[in-house]
Amino acid sequence: MDAQGGANDVSRETSEKFEHFANLVRKWNPRINLVAKSTLDELHVRHIADSAQLYALAPKAEHWVDLGSGAGFPGLICAILADEQGERTRFTLVESDRRKATFLRTVARELKLSTTKIVSDRVESVQPLGADVLSARALADLDALLAYAKPHLNSSGVALFPKGARWRDEVDAARQRWSFRLDHYSSRTHPEAVILKIGEVTHV
Repeated sequence: MDAQGGANDVSRETSEKFEHFANLVRKWNPRINLVAKSTLDELHVRHIADSAQLYALAPKAEHWVDLGSGAGFPGLICAILADEQGERTRFTLVESDRRKATFLRTVARELKLSTTKIVSDRVESVQPLGADVLSARALADLDALLAYAKPHLNSSGVALFPKGARWRDEVDAARQRWSFRLDHYSSRTHPEAVILKIGEVTHV
């Protein structure tokens, strides 16, 4: 899958996994509020396709870490795509809410994502994970994300963060405390959003 790939550029088996995943989100959502109720009818675009584009931008990785995984976007979507590609990437999803962590384990088990591990703990409490790729979606502003990410990234690791229309303001604020290499890519699912691809993170 190239940088233009996404949730539609997949096999029938993977499409069925996405649909199974979506059905589990709909089933569990009334109990634990995985996603905003208003987005349930748009799961495939608002959440699945939005997450899939991160996988298309990621380098090959032995270990992918997803922080604040929530309903599994983007962590579980990227794990499904890696499985489709035959990659043996290990995925570690960090989610402090134990009910959401239980949901994530249920999805990983039902979709047979054997290289995916769920850590139910606060990001700040987790020992360094040594990520080649690290992702987080709708978790915090960029300055806080870099503080969360830095302990868990390998020296050559890359972070992928979806951001909204005010992303430039977040970048400017983060550069007050951090030095980092930055590339940005227009989102394929929202006209004002971008995906930030960040490396070489050091504290100023």
